[in-house]
Amino acid sequence: MDLFTEQIDPSKNWLPKDGVVNYFGPIIPLEQADDFFKILADTIPWEADVVHMFGKRIVTKRKVAWYGDQPYDYTYSNSTKKALPWTPALRELKEMAENLTNETYNSCLLNLYHTGEEGMGWHTDNEKELKRNGAIASYSFGAERKFVFKHKTTKEKVELLLDHGSLLVMKGATQNHWLHRLPPSKKVGSARINLTFRTIISQ
Repeated sequence: MDLFTEQIDPSKNWLPKDGVVNYFGPIIPLEQADDFFKILADTIPWEADVVHMFGKRIVTKRKVAWYGDQPYDYTYSNSTKKALPWTPALRELKEMAENLTNETYNSCLLNLYHTGEEGMGWHTDNEKELKRNGAIASYSFGAERKFVFKHKTTKEKVELLLDHGSLLVMKGATQNHWLHRLPPSKKVGSARINLTFRTIISQ
């Protein structure tokens, strides 16, 4: 499915069933998006992600950071992170996402992919700390990257190209029925920063 064969409609559901994905396209003007990318790249205390899989400890090239209203714990791939307090840039982006999506968010997971050779495998964002069927607002800054959904049962796939300064929202039953991934690409030589605003339930 090619996103750019038609005009971007934020109300369109890109999934054929069992969930809702809306793509707003580039909502931030280019110069401002460039500024956000630089601020995030320079000021976030990025750390390599540590994933525990099949009894092995894997340190990823991809860098991550975790922020929230409170020092929430967030555990995935058998690794736990404690949320840092919001920066001014993250607070501004959170409020922008809340206004556009009519949702509220209390936390954000950030990912820094240095080149297209760094990606993310198939997964769902359904950890026990997250609000069930809660919305996840995903910003992209930097390199344009392909983002793919795959239905858990039918194996149907939906592909989108996520542009610099764009916003994508996953909500409803999406995480119950669909996997998603960021496939690696040797054609992409520049960095991408991804922010996923989400809701942690009370701990």
